[in-house]
Amino acid sequence: MVDNIAQHFRSNETTFLNVAEGLVRQVLDEYRPVLTNFLNPREIYIVTTLVNQQDDIKIFESGGYSSAENKRLLIAPSYYEPDAIDFEVMLIQVKYPEKFTMLHHSTILGTLMHNGIARHSIGDIIKGESETWYFSTTQEMGTFILSHFDRIGKTKVRFQKVTENDMTVINDDWVIVNTTVSSLRLDSIVANGYNISRSHTKEMIEHDLVKVNWATINKPDYVLAVNDLISVRHYGRLKLNELNGLTKKDKWRLTLAVIKK
Repeated sequence: MVDNIAQHFRSNETTFLNVAEGLVRQVLDEYRPVLTNFLNPREIYIVTTLVNQQDDIKIFESGGYSSAENKRLLIAPSYYEPDAIDFEVMLIQVKYPEKFTMLHHSTILGTLMHNGIARHSIGDIIKGESETWYFSTTQEMGTFILSHFDRIGKTKVRFQKVTENDMTVINDDWVIVNTTVSSLRLDSIVANGYNISRSHTKEMIEHDLVKVNWATINKPDYVLAVNDLISVRHYGRLKLNELNGLTKKDKWRLTLAVIKK
């Protein structure tokens, strides 16, 4: 199955393609649902592409709250209808003395990973109102965190299990932009999305200020693909939502979703 579609994906995605193919094959062979770790939007797109090639299975997703970006997938036989608990996702609020200190996304993620928690066990890390922070994690890892953690960096904190109804999340305002670019290079799309010069964009990328799917990319000529999520420090985030074909001058028509800081 992978050999037939590998040509449509990047060479560095082959390892994940093989993992995803193994999950799909497991569902087909054992005819039971299989739950993934947390996946980013690009990984979700890859798994969905594989599942859509099969008639007897389908896919469900949950990141713990309605607008989640990182999600766990349930790949399941066509007869299966999941309950929310089947995704085994826990939402946790970080409670801390907000008047005396500030937490940041990088500090929270860094602390969790420094303590041996794998990135794929953590979903979104979300900033709420009044410097409140939340994150999603697997049920098993959430139970461990609640029992064993009491600090983020040097800050004394308290972790509390919550539901989506308890969250006071600041909704991101994505702006849809239809545009054309000369190529799908990272520097070209970032420059276009934020209306900044190509040279400045190239400099930011080479200085590790740009991430694609949460991984730092320092190559301006890195080629983007559908469902890539790009973070640009001091500017915001953008997503490559759709490729809409080529113009007569061989430029790409594409749809971006953009958040500006």
